[in-house]
Amino acid sequence: MQPRLAATLEHLARAGYDDFYRGDLARSISRDLQQLGSPLSLADFEGHRARFRTPLCLSHSLGTVYNMPPPTQGLVSLLILGQLDRLLQPGMDPLGAPFVHTCVEATKLAFAVRDEHITDPDYMSIDSLDLLAPGALDAMAGRISMSQAAPWGVGRGPGDTVWLGAIDRDGVAVSFIQSIYHEFGSGVVLGESGINWQNRGCSFSLDPHARNPLTPGRRPFHTLNPALARLADGRTLAYGNMGGDGQPQSQAAIFSRIVHFGWNPQAAIDAPRWLLGRTWGQTNDTLKLEARFSDEVFEELRCLGHDIERLNPYDDTVGHAGAILLQRNGLMEAGSDVRSDGAAAGW
Repeated sequence: MQPRLAATLEHLARAGYDDFYRGDLARSISRDLQQLGSPLSLADFEGHRARFRTPLCLSHSLGTVYNMPPPTQGLVSLLILGQLDRLLQPGMDPLGAPFVHTCVEATKLAFAVRDEHITDPDYMSIDSLDLLAPGALDAMAGRISMSQAAPWGVGRGPGDTVWLGAIDRDGVAVSFIQSIYHEFGSGVVLGESGINWQNRGCSFSLDPHARNPLTPGRRPFHTLNPALARLADGRTLAYGNMGGDGQPQSQAAIFSRIVHFGWNPQAAIDAPRWLLGRTWGQTNDTLKLEARFSDEVFEELRCLGHDIERLNPYDDTVGHAGAILLQRNGLMEAGSDVRSDGAAAGW
C-alpha cells in the first residue's frame, strides 16, 4: 500500500498534470527535495517546459528506422543497425557466433561515438544526422574485423526502466519508455507526496570539462530510446526494451531477427541474447551470453578475442524486450519477454 502516492495521483487527476511543475504538488516536491539537500528548487520546476522533438531516422535497406535524438542514446541504436545493414549476410545464423560478433563489434563503435559526442543537443559539436549519412556508416562498418574482437573499455551501467508499445486498428503506433534510473531511482521516497524520486542527474559529471557537466538548465544524457520502424514492404514495427547499455544491444538482436531473418516477434525476443558491459550491481564489463547459446558459440567467440561470461538461461541481465509487428493486411503479431512480468495482449 502506498497511500501518499495514491493521493498524489488523485490530486493530479483533479488539478491537471501541470500541477507537477507549477502548482501545489510542485511546491510539495520542492520542499521535500530542499530538506534532503537537493539543488533543485521550485524555480527549476516552474521553468521546465516539455519539448516536441523530431526523431532521428535511419535510411535502412529494408525501410526507415526511427529513434529519439540526443540527449538519449537513440543515435547509438541507429548506428548499430546502420552498420549491421551493411554487414549481416542472408545465410547468417541469428544464433551463431558470427552474428553475435558482428552485433557486438558494431555496438563498440557506436558506444565510442556516444561517449565522445552525445550530450544535451544544445551543447553538441556535431549533427547526429551527419553520423547516419551513408558514407559515415560505410566507414564505420568498414572498421569492423570479422576475425578479431576490438578492445573494449567500460559501459555506463544499469537502469530501472519499462518499455511499452501499442498499435491501434488504424495503424497508429506508439513506442514508449519510462525510467527513474538505477534500482529504485535515487532510493528516496518524498515525505509529502510519496513519490519515488528519479536519479537521472547521475549522468552528469562534477568535472566542468566533462562531456556531460552539471550545469544549470542543462539536460542530462540518458539511455532511453524507444524504437519504431516503417518497413519498405508496408509493415510497421514498434519495439524496445529496458536495460541501460543493453537497450541498443537487444534492439539490434530483435530488429535483425525480425526484419533481416523473418522471425516472428515472440521468437525473436525469446531467443538467447547477450550484453556487452555491466548491469545491475555488477562491476565487470565482459561480454555476457545466456547459457542457451551453444558451447560452440561460446568457444568461437572466445577464439575471436571476446572476454566471455556465461549467464543463466533466460537471464534478465540482458533486459526485458517487447515488440509489435503490424502486417500490411492488418494482422498484428506481438511478443513479450519471458524474462520479465510483461505481457502481449490484443483487444
